[in-house]
Amino acid sequence: MTIVAMTVTILLAVAGMLTLTRIIRGPSVLDRIVATDVLLAVIVAAIATDVAYSRDATALPVLVVLSILGFTGSVSVARFAVRSRRHEP
Repeated sequence: MTIVAMTVTILLAVAGMLTLTRIIRGPSVLDRIVATDVLLAVIVAAIATDVAYSRDATALPVLVVLSILGFTGSVSVARFAVRSRRHEP
């Protein structure tokens, strides 16, 4: 079980680093926003992995709140992007 936990930790860490790279180097603001949403998903996956590994359900409300915030943020940004593109000449 320890090998699986180490593998998942390494994969999530690599995903987080690649996402941070996209946030820093992203050519447009929308790329950075999508990368931020992906980073939030990686963080949620890391917390969920910890919950599953430790079998302690005290972090589940945190997962629910982060998921709702991520969804709400993504929808808000998408609506803003669509609205701003309509007003471009």
